[in-house]
Amino acid sequence: MPCGGRPASGDEQTCYGARVTADPAPASEPKGRIIPFRPRRPAPQPEAPPSSGAVDDLSQYERSGEEDDYRHRMLMNGAALLVVLVLAVAGIWIANTMAEMRKNQDCVLSGRRGCTPVTVAPAPRE
Repeated sequence: MPCGGRPASGDEQTCYGARVTADPAPASEPKGRIIPFRPRRPAPQPEAPPSSGAVDDLSQYERSGEEDDYRHRMLMNGAALLVVLVLAVAGIWIANTMAEMRKNQDCVLSGRRGCTPVTVAPAPRE
């Protein structure tokens, strides 16, 4: 019973017992049928509370009469610049180290020898 408890007969294609077929266009309409669609109605808008026209008090965002500490602000800007530079240099160093390790790993995995340079201190002369 595939259709909600109703037995399906051999000629039914849906649970509703009706076949879905396309109506052929009449010969008087060579380009087919045009179906008129009604435009949708806009959804009802909720009523907005009446505005008083005045802006809320902005005095809480105004600067106070005290002086701006220019020296402290410049020190903080310098410290931020230093942190950004350190992070950039560290990122470049990590990228170079990873590239060198990848190159050495590719060399070793390809079966070659002598992939990594060995630094030997020169022997002292007597």
